[in-house]
Amino acid sequence: MNKTIRRASVFALLLVLALLMRATWVQFYDGKALANDKDNRRNAIQTYAAPLGNIVVAGNAVTGSARTSGGDLAYKRTYKDGALYAAVTGYASQSYAPTQLEGIYQDLLNGTDTRLKTVMDTVTGERADPGDVITTIDPDVQKAAYDALGDKKGGAVAIDPKTGRILAVVSTPSYDPATLTDANTAGSAWKRLNADPDKPLTNRGLRQPLPPGSTFKLVVAAAALEDGLYANVDERTESPDPYRLPGTTRDLANENTSAPCENASIRTALRYSCNNVFAKMAVDLGQDKVKAMADKFGFDDDKRDVPVRAYTSVYPSGMDDAQTALSGIGQFDVTATPLQLAMVSAAIANGGELVSPHMVSQITDSGGDVLQNYDDSAGRTRIVSSTTAEQLRSAMQTVVEQGTGTNARIPGVTVGGKTGTAQHGEKNSKTPYAWFTSYGTSDTSGKEVAVAVMVEQSDAARSEVSGNGLAAPVAQAMMRAALKR
Repeated sequence: MNKTIRRASVFALLLVLALLMRATWVQFYDGKALANDKDNRRNAIQTYAAPLGNIVVAGNAVTGSARTSGGDLAYKRTYKDGALYAAVTGYASQSYAPTQLEGIYQDLLNGTDTRLKTVMDTVTGERADPGDVITTIDPDVQKAAYDALGDKKGGAVAIDPKTGRILAVVSTPSYDPATLTDANTAGSAWKRLNADPDKPLTNRGLRQPLPPGSTFKLVVAAAALEDGLYANVDERTESPDPYRLPGTTRDLANENTSAPCENASIRTALRYSCNNVFAKMAVDLGQDKVKAMADKFGFDDDKRDVPVRAYTSVYPSGMDDAQTALSGIGQFDVTATPLQLAMVSAAIANGGELVSPHMVSQITDSGGDVLQNYDDSAGRTRIVSSTTAEQLRSAMQTVVEQGTGTNARIPGVTVGGKTGTAQHGEKNSKTPYAWFTSYGTSDTSGKEVAVAVMVEQSDAARSEVSGNGLAAPVAQAMMRAALKR
């Protein structure tokens, strides 16, 4: 063999080896990425080749699957009362990535979760029958919140303090997930929903942190009692009225100028929502102690999964004294979600212990056998002492019985709560946010519930925007439904 032929043979061999190596790389390394690519049509074909598993509320499926009339996608997702449960289920779409519980449990619901496979499935390579997601949602509480919010823009969450079960997650305005399921119509619905200035796709119960206003005073009060700054909720504080923000020439005003806020006790200050008391209290404690208490309640936790990842509620750092004072009344850069404030009330109602909130009770296989029980794994965290919790419950009851939260009263139920009205926009130029967080205990059964409601926008006149006027009636409706009153 002459030299030229030999070189050509070696070169051809190298080309063959390079092709083999590339094919091997694509098959064994790039294959998974290609298979999981969002533009790979085969994934959608496989997912919708058979009915999906269901999301279940109180024993009834609120999702389903329907046979399509044509095309290569055999089934599509359907929803019962879709707008009512959208903040819980999210959507499973032939065109877009699934969200909320539909996204978190995608593998379980489409049968690809390895825990679903039987021996025969493993041998044949067939997809297993899909499993179901059993939620903790109480349909009566969910509907009560949804109906009470009505055409208001807002969010609400209810929790069973003893178990951590989330009984309701509502966001309004809502949307019907069914409009996004069919590939033929999803595109136009997607554009319309995203162009809507009211942002119906935003989950305001879990993923819309806003300034909590005076509801945050509960956290500051807890810090003061735990620190020993004040022995109990009836001890007079050292709180001048008006209170001048440190290092400024600005006096912090109270909404009710005739309220007895000068040197008021914590009970009186919560009853009348005295800004001067809690602003000075935050400064006296120092931002580090307030932040430590806020973080114990769940603020600044960027990994809060219920199992949907909740947006982080924030208590800021690096403030001067004036900013710390404003943080004490839930302003400056403090933000919270309704979930977070429901957690605050839940911990206080439960003797100072917070049970990890969760809205999925179990996941099961197609035969109903439990694959995982989340109720059994719900952790408990001591937030404040039982004595502090008892003191705060008593003061919150005064708010509802004699103070700013009278619209939350329920006959036969011991209700404690806290109102909040948070400034919105530069120099409070926009409509304020209305908040209410509370707990209710049935006087006959002892059953408990904790709730938080945020009204971001309503048709009410600016002068009528208040936690008691807008948010407390929603909370009352939710507590009634939870306690069946």
